[in-house]
Amino acid sequence: MAKSTLRKITMAVLAPAMAIGATVGLASAPASAAVWSTCDQYGNTSLNGYTLYNNIWGSGAGSQCIWANSGTNWGVWANHPNTGGIKSYPNSKKVINKSITSLGSLSSSYNVSVPSSGAYNTSYDIWDTDYDYEIMLWVNKTGAVGPLGSSQGNVTLGGHTWTVYKGTNGANEVFSFVRTSNSSSGTVNILPILKWIKDTKGWFGNETIGDVQFGFEITSSSGGLDFAANNLTVSSS
Repeated sequence: MAKSTLRKITMAVLAPAMAIGATVGLASAPASAAVWSTCDQYGNTSLNGYTLYNNIWGSGAGSQCIWANSGTNWGVWANHPNTGGIKSYPNSKKVINKSITSLGSLSSSYNVSVPSSGAYNTSYDIWDTDYDYEIMLWVNKTGAVGPLGSSQGNVTLGGHTWTVYKGTNGANEVFSFVRTSNSSSGTVNILPILKWIKDTKGWFGNETIGDVQFGFEITSSSGGLDFAANNLTVSSS
């Protein structure tokens, strides 16, 4: 579903210009002043080994601001219209750059606060270094959203039970793992998922994993909604 950050930045900008003042970003940030915030369409920064992106990439998007207290504690205020199509994927990224067989471990813990309305998913977006394969792990979803491709059935991996979908967006293969029930906090052992795709299903070979992104893929958030990654850590060895 989500495209790579590089491809998102280079694609034609279809979203309307955002008439947003700095006061909007400050008003949507938590009471304690954030160390960084921006309302720029592709605003980004690096904090504590993570790269944060506002990343408003879809057609017909509205306004959105991102703030961060650290690389692992950040959030977004978004006001996207109640129309179809993904508008944005604000996220934090950790670079791995190791092949699947050379990884001893790859895991992540998350704790999020998300709205009860709107249309969005909270997801990991994991890429190989060539951006040939995209692995999405949806930990929660609300509203009229769904993954690409066809269902491959359910599997229990990495501490969660998922419905697996296999498809393509025309540029790369997409493997989506949608948690069978919504979760706002937990730990995902990512490496067994990658090994299952590689060894059990044979859908790809010994790929080098580049980016592990985590964020909110937002389709609509009319009126302005708040999303927060209260704590998000990615670790590997």
